[in-house]
Amino acid sequence: MDRIEEELNKLKQNNQLRTIPNIESKSDGKIVVDGVEYINFASNDYLGTSTKENLRLEFLNKVNNNDFLTLLSSASARLLTGSSPEYTELEKTVAKIFGKENALIFNTGYQANLGVISALIGKGDVIFSDKLNHASIIDGMKLSGGDFYRYKHLDYEHLEKMLSEKRDKYKRAIIVSESVFSMDGDMADIDKLVDLKNKYNCLLMIDEAHAFCAFGETIAGVSYGKDADIITATFGKAVGSFGAFCVSNEKIISYLINKARSFIFSTSIPPVNIAWSNWLLTEKMDYIEAQKKKLEHLTKAVHASLRLRGIQTPSVTHIIPLVIGDNEKTLKVSEKLRSMGYYIPAIRPPTVPEGTSRLRISLTSDCRLEDFEEVLSVV
Repeated sequence: MDRIEEELNKLKQNNQLRTIPNIESKSDGKIVVDGVEYINFASNDYLGTSTKENLRLEFLNKVNNNDFLTLLSSASARLLTGSSPEYTELEKTVAKIFGKENALIFNTGYQANLGVISALIGKGDVIFSDKLNHASIIDGMKLSGGDFYRYKHLDYEHLEKMLSEKRDKYKRAIIVSESVFSMDGDMADIDKLVDLKNKYNCLLMIDEAHAFCAFGETIAGVSYGKDADIITATFGKAVGSFGAFCVSNEKIISYLINKARSFIFSTSIPPVNIAWSNWLLTEKMDYIEAQKKKLEHLTKAVHASLRLRGIQTPSVTHIIPLVIGDNEKTLKVSEKLRSMGYYIPAIRPPTVPEGTSRLRISLTSDCRLEDFEEVLSVV
């Protein structure tokens, strides 16, 4: 038996083997898998944007047929021939939303975090990262060539202890945290992180992927108006589009254009996706804000229901983890819910730490409180 087969068998024995679901279609709050329709509690399309046919038709009606055909492919990296006016307009839009000097679009959130961290940090530099930061951040740290230390999740006393012991040994230093954490739905204390980055002369990078347009006082997430040097986020979740971006000052953005390998060596996103994102974040801002308010009301009602039932969760947001622990038990609960018409795949290691397998419920503007409460009664 070769090593690949051995590893696959091991994953299967540990109930960690994954397969790609056969998803046939998605509509408002629903998903069709293998010919069966389910209520969808697994989507990161937090505002339900991607399934709104009226939005798609309105957007397409604005685009001349001939122009549309020229927008379907970039065919090159942006530093060659893969850029266009659509990119410039969207970068101006997101820079304005976040109150930053400039922005740079990346193909995915993974590539954004990977590219930013590995470009800014090198040999002789250091990264301080929350223990539960996304895999893209971890991989960026590994690729950077710098040293990195992971502080206990949301434990800022532990972070400061690390900073006081290690910061002076390095040239450049960066603190990295998600704002809303993708698997627990809890939130970083941005004010505390800003205090620490100022005290110890660090850059501060915040990943707003799960908060942008979905959670916070503004659509910019939870770090708006606070002294975060670098912010990354994605168009592929609440915006219902594709791609990601980094916002920062002019100097850092210029540096990333020249040093971020995941930007330099990638064929750019087709301009039609860029135009769609910009249209949503400019001409359809009323829709974005209305859907965000709808999600906020649902999130408050869901957390009130959890408290009434005495169910404890680290979440304060629209991401609700129901931690079961054991892989097999988590799969069985997920399958039971699926038999009742609810689509909530089991989340298992290595996505989450060993012993914390869970159902990760993603609330969207199209979800209903009564469906959530029925899921709770089963769990």
